[in-house]
Amino acid sequence: MKQFLLAAAFATGATAALAAPAKFELDASHSQVVFSYDHLGFSTTTGMFSGFEGEIMFDEADPANSSVSVSMPVMSMFTGWEAREAHFMSGDFFGAEEGDMVTFTSTGIEVTGDNTANITGDLTMNDVTQSVVLETTLNKSAPFPFGEKQGTPTLGLDATTTLLRSDFGLGAFAPAVGDEVEVFISVEALQAAE
Repeated sequence: MKQFLLAAAFATGATAALAAPAKFELDASHSQVVFSYDHLGFSTTTGMFSGFEGEIMFDEADPANSSVSVSMPVMSMFTGWEAREAHFMSGDFFGAEEGDMVTFTSTGIEVTGDNTANITGDLTMNDVTQSVVLETTLNKSAPFPFGEKQGTPTLGLDATTTLLRSDFGLGAFAPAVGDEVEVFISVEALQAAE
Protein backbone atom coordinates (compact mmCIF):
# COMPACT_ATOMS: atom_id res chain seq x y z
CA MET A 1 0.00 0.00 0.00
CA LYS A 2 2.82 2.42 0.86
CA GLN A 3 4.43 1.73 -2.51
CA PHE A 4 1.21 2.55 -4.30
CA LEU A 5 0.72 5.77 -2.33
CA LEU A 6 4.25 6.99 -3.04
CA ALA A 7 3.86 6.05 -6.67
CA ALA A 8 0.71 8.14 -6.87
CA ALA A 9 2.47 11.04 -5.15
CA PHE A 10 5.35 10.93 -7.61
CA ALA A 11 2.95 10.84 -10.51
CA THR A 12 0.43 13.52 -9.55
CA GLY A 13 -0.11 16.78 -7.76
CA ALA A 14 -1.95 16.60 -4.46
CA THR A 15 -5.35 17.12 -6.07
CA ALA A 16 -4.77 15.85 -9.59
CA ALA A 17 -5.55 12.44 -10.96
CA LEU A 18 -3.56 11.79 -14.13
CA ALA A 19 -3.61 9.00 -16.66
CA ALA A 20 -0.34 7.11 -17.06
CA PRO A 21 2.25 7.90 -18.12
CA ALA A 22 2.49 11.42 -16.71
CA LYS A 23 5.30 13.62 -17.99
CA PHE A 24 6.96 16.21 -15.74
CA GLU A 25 9.63 18.55 -17.13
CA LEU A 26 12.44 19.87 -14.94
CA ASP A 27 12.41 23.58 -14.10
CA ALA A 28 16.01 24.62 -14.81
CA SER A 29 15.64 27.78 -12.71
CA HIS A 30 14.95 25.71 -9.57
CA SER A 31 17.11 22.63 -10.20
CA GLN A 32 20.77 22.14 -9.38
CA VAL A 33 23.52 19.60 -8.73
CA VAL A 34 25.92 20.61 -5.96
CA PHE A 35 29.12 18.62 -5.42
CA SER A 36 31.82 18.74 -2.75
CA TYR A 37 35.17 17.08 -2.15
CA ASP A 38 38.10 17.19 0.27
CA HIS A 39 40.97 19.47 -0.75
CA LEU A 40 44.24 18.19 0.73
CA GLY A 41 42.59 17.75 4.12
CA PHE A 42 42.45 21.52 4.55
CA SER A 43 39.01 22.39 3.23
CA THR A 44 35.85 21.11 1.60
CA THR A 45 35.53 22.58 -1.88
CA THR A 46 32.16 22.87 -3.61
CA GLY A 47 30.77 23.50 -7.07
CA MET A 48 27.58 23.07 -9.01
CA PHE A 49 26.12 22.33 -12.40
CA SER A 50 23.22 24.18 -14.00
CA GLY A 51 21.55 24.31 -17.41
CA PHE A 52 19.35 21.28 -16.81
CA GLU A 53 17.14 19.57 -19.29
CA GLY A 54 15.18 16.54 -18.26
CA GLU A 55 11.92 14.82 -17.50
CA ILE A 56 10.26 12.44 -15.11
CA MET A 57 7.86 9.97 -16.70
CA PHE A 58 5.61 8.14 -14.29
CA ASP A 59 3.27 5.29 -15.12
CA GLU A 60 0.74 5.23 -12.28
CA ALA A 61 -0.59 1.83 -13.32
CA ASP A 62 2.91 0.31 -13.39
CA PRO A 63 5.38 2.25 -11.21
CA ALA A 64 8.26 0.03 -12.35
CA ASN A 65 7.75 1.52 -15.80
CA SER A 66 8.57 5.03 -14.56
CA SER A 67 11.76 6.79 -15.60
CA VAL A 68 13.96 9.82 -15.08
CA SER A 69 16.30 11.35 -17.65
CA VAL A 70 18.46 14.42 -17.14
CA SER A 71 21.26 16.14 -19.04
CA MET A 72 23.43 19.19 -18.40
CA PRO A 73 26.40 20.76 -20.17
CA VAL A 74 29.79 19.94 -18.65
CA MET A 75 30.82 23.54 -19.27
CA SER A 76 27.94 24.82 -17.12
CA MET A 77 30.00 23.89 -14.04
CA PHE A 78 30.38 26.79 -11.61
CA THR A 79 32.85 26.77 -8.70
CA GLY A 80 33.16 30.47 -7.89
CA TRP A 81 36.78 30.53 -9.08
CA GLU A 82 37.38 30.90 -12.82
CA ALA A 83 40.88 29.39 -12.74
CA ARG A 84 39.51 26.25 -11.04
CA GLU A 85 36.75 25.93 -13.63
CA ALA A 86 39.31 26.29 -16.43
CA HIS A 87 41.45 23.58 -14.80
CA PHE A 88 38.46 21.22 -14.55
CA MET A 89 37.74 21.76 -18.25
CA SER A 90 41.41 21.06 -19.17
CA GLY A 91 43.02 17.78 -20.14
CA ASP A 92 43.80 17.04 -16.47
CA PHE A 93 40.09 16.38 -15.98
CA PHE A 94 37.28 16.66 -18.56
CA GLY A 95 39.16 17.90 -21.60
CA ALA A 96 35.80 19.50 -22.26
CA GLU A 97 34.55 20.84 -25.54
CA GLU A 98 31.41 22.83 -26.24
CA GLY A 99 28.44 20.45 -26.34
CA ASP A 100 29.88 17.82 -23.95
CA MET A 101 27.14 16.66 -21.59
CA VAL A 102 26.64 14.91 -18.26
CA THR A 103 23.61 12.60 -18.48
CA PHE A 104 21.62 10.39 -16.13
CA THR A 105 19.08 7.83 -17.32
CA SER A 106 17.23 5.75 -14.75
CA THR A 107 17.15 1.97 -15.00
CA GLY A 108 14.94 1.25 -11.97
CA ILE A 109 13.07 2.80 -9.04
CA GLU A 110 12.74 1.09 -5.67
CA VAL A 111 10.31 2.65 -3.18
CA THR A 112 11.89 2.62 0.29
CA GLY A 113 9.42 4.59 2.45
CA ASP A 114 6.39 6.86 2.49
CA ASN A 115 8.26 9.62 0.62
CA THR A 116 11.60 8.01 -0.31
CA ALA A 117 12.96 5.90 -3.14
CA ASN A 118 16.25 4.66 -4.56
CA ILE A 119 16.59 5.62 -8.19
CA THR A 120 19.20 3.52 -9.98
CA GLY A 121 20.50 4.71 -13.30
CA ASP A 122 23.35 5.13 -15.75
CA LEU A 123 25.45 8.25 -15.18
CA THR A 124 27.57 9.22 -18.18
CA MET A 125 30.35 11.72 -17.61
CA ASN A 126 33.67 12.20 -19.41
CA ASP A 127 32.64 9.47 -21.91
CA VAL A 128 32.36 6.90 -19.09
CA THR A 129 29.08 5.32 -17.96
CA GLN A 130 28.63 3.92 -14.45
CA SER A 131 25.56 2.71 -12.57
CA VAL A 132 24.74 4.92 -9.58
CA VAL A 133 21.98 4.98 -6.97
CA LEU A 134 20.29 8.25 -5.99
CA GLU A 135 18.76 8.19 -2.51
CA THR A 136 15.72 10.33 -3.22
CA THR A 137 13.15 12.15 -1.10
CA LEU A 138 9.88 13.53 -2.42
CA ASN A 139 9.72 16.93 -0.70
CA LYS A 140 6.33 17.97 -2.01
CA SER A 141 3.76 17.07 -4.63
CA ALA A 142 1.13 19.77 -5.16
CA PRO A 143 -0.27 22.25 -7.65
CA PHE A 144 2.03 25.25 -8.15
CA PRO A 145 0.58 28.01 -5.92
CA PHE A 146 0.73 31.21 -8.02
CA GLY A 147 1.76 33.03 -11.19
CA GLU A 148 1.73 31.67 -14.70
CA LYS A 149 2.29 28.13 -13.41
CA GLN A 150 -0.58 28.30 -10.91
CA GLY A 151 -2.45 25.01 -10.67
CA THR A 152 0.15 22.98 -12.58
CA PRO A 153 0.97 19.69 -10.78
CA THR A 154 4.53 20.07 -9.47
CA LEU A 155 7.06 17.73 -7.87
CA GLY A 156 9.97 18.72 -5.62
CA LEU A 157 12.72 16.13 -5.11
CA ASP A 158 16.06 15.99 -3.31
CA ALA A 159 18.63 13.24 -3.90
CA THR A 160 22.11 12.34 -2.73
CA THR A 161 24.86 10.00 -3.85
CA THR A 162 28.62 9.56 -3.49
CA LEU A 163 30.82 9.11 -6.55
CA LEU A 164 34.44 8.17 -7.05
CA ARG A 165 35.72 10.61 -9.64
CA SER A 166 38.41 8.12 -10.65
CA ASP A 167 35.60 5.82 -11.87
CA PHE A 168 34.95 8.41 -14.58
CA GLY A 169 38.57 9.00 -15.60
CA LEU A 170 38.72 12.17 -13.49
CA GLY A 171 41.10 10.95 -10.77
CA ALA A 172 43.91 13.51 -11.16
CA PHE A 173 45.70 14.34 -7.89
CA ALA A 174 43.87 11.64 -5.90
CA PRO A 175 44.13 10.69 -3.13
CA ALA A 176 45.66 14.02 -1.98
CA VAL A 177 42.61 15.71 -3.43
CA GLY A 178 39.71 13.51 -2.39
CA ASP A 179 38.52 10.86 -4.83
CA GLU A 180 35.09 10.74 -3.17
CA VAL A 181 32.67 13.40 -4.36
CA GLU A 182 29.50 14.02 -2.38
CA VAL A 183 26.59 14.98 -4.65
CA PHE A 184 23.38 16.75 -3.63
CA ILE A 185 20.61 17.21 -6.20
CA SER A 186 17.47 19.30 -5.83
CA VAL A 187 14.89 19.60 -8.60
CA GLU A 188 11.46 20.95 -9.33
CA ALA A 189 9.45 19.42 -12.14
CA LEU A 190 6.14 20.58 -13.59
CA GLN A 191 3.60 18.55 -15.48
CA ALA A 192 4.11 19.06 -19.19
CA ALA A 193 1.34 20.66 -21.21
CA GLU A 194 -0.54 18.14 -23.29
